[in-house]
Amino acid sequence: MAPLHLLHAIHDFLPRYQAGSEIYALELGRELARRHRVTILCAEYDPSHAHGDLVWRLQDGLPVVEIVNNWVCGSFEDTYRPPMIGDRLRHVLRAIQPDVVHVHNLLNLSFELPALAKAAGIPVVATLHDYTLVCPSGGQRIHRADRHVCHEIDVDRCARCFKESPFHTKMSLGLVAAAPAPVRSLAGAARRHLPALTGRLAAAAPQSAGWRIEPQDITRRLAAARDAWQQIDLFVAPSASMAREYERLGIAPSRIRVSDYGFPPLEPASEKPVAPRTGPLRIGYVGTLVWHKGVHVLLDAVRSLPAGSFEVKIYGDPAVFADYARDLRAGAADLPVTFAGQFERRGAGAAYGSIDVLVVPSLWLENSPLVIHEAYQAGVPVIGARIGGIPELLDEGRNGWLFEAGSAVDLARALRQVIDHPARLSEFSAELPRVKSITEDALEWEVRYAEVLNSAAVGGQN
Repeated sequence: MAPLHLLHAIHDFLPRYQAGSEIYALELGRELARRHRVTILCAEYDPSHAHGDLVWRLQDGLPVVEIVNNWVCGSFEDTYRPPMIGDRLRHVLRAIQPDVVHVHNLLNLSFELPALAKAAGIPVVATLHDYTLVCPSGGQRIHRADRHVCHEIDVDRCARCFKESPFHTKMSLGLVAAAPAPVRSLAGAARRHLPALTGRLAAAAPQSAGWRIEPQDITRRLAAARDAWQQIDLFVAPSASMAREYERLGIAPSRIRVSDYGFPPLEPASEKPVAPRTGPLRIGYVGTLVWHKGVHVLLDAVRSLPAGSFEVKIYGDPAVFADYARDLRAGAADLPVTFAGQFERRGAGAAYGSIDVLVVPSLWLENSPLVIHEAYQAGVPVIGARIGGIPELLDEGRNGWLFEAGSAVDLARALRQVIDHPARLSEFSAELPRVKSITEDALEWEVRYAEVLNSAAVGGQN
């Protein structure tokens, strides 16, 4: 196909944010850039800059347009349709003039983006990474204060949950973001170096009438989300679980396709030992250190394992959710646990090579976790929570183990099976499924881009 100009829109981006969807958007963009022009559009929260500032930069060779969104909000609606961000999106679309807009996430941008693109005659496709379209508190569909997984959308609960979320804190800090430049500079420094303090100050800030979030505000947000997805030509869900959930929420099945993520090869490649290992079982966790990822469940589980039979290595950036990371360290003080920090993507193979089994203890309705695919590339079996799309990736008893999400007791049971039968690690490693390459994935996306472009051309002729 002829080279296209593709605009990939995501809520935030590297180098500061390195969770699964951000890494996938980068790798897909880099692969597509071999044959097309690719630009990343993202948002950044930074009170040291003026709300609405545009920053043009490069990330791993890809041009990035970054919109500073400091959540300067006069009402709850401004959290998902902020007027100034909408103006900036119009400017970016006019400046770039993409052939296709590929939405990864509209959080921190605006639900208006698909309609703005369609008004300009630009087809829109979307990858369904999470539930930010229907969950205003981050897209995981969990109510942390109640330790509740939201299998159904309850607008009363959503209103309570949002008031307890970091996003409500951002609204409070938006008062500072609208202040003169010297005050913004101090706020930016505080945000970087004293995140706990800024959170407490925001919690103590008085609320304006526009911030009193009521159930009807959530209902209006859901209606706006449905309006937004009506402007999207094609959705791709990396897991059947994610597709089913969005079908239940109102997207027609004919508009959603299930296709898993693609991945670049791990560098350096990890070499697994041919013979079963001796010594303690090396248990690993890789990912964001945040409550809904369930790292605390893993720590609770290993407490009941025989002393000397295991060691745990936790990979993740402790600065992203510092309070939770601090609680994890306190909870692991008397356990053989190493907090190994965040590794560079080029060191992923070596990181997975340092563990015998990966534990994915998620509490939310996971999609298709990137860490499971990376573990498979490295030949590492997985113990995963039985929730969301995780069971689709594991053939229990053949190449992995499942446990009830949130149950430290059931996770400990699975870990004891591995400790008691270490030879199964090698057996399961030999049965791990093949992982789709990022090259294959990009080629599939090219077919989809051509499809929506052809449909737009036919529609324009009628």
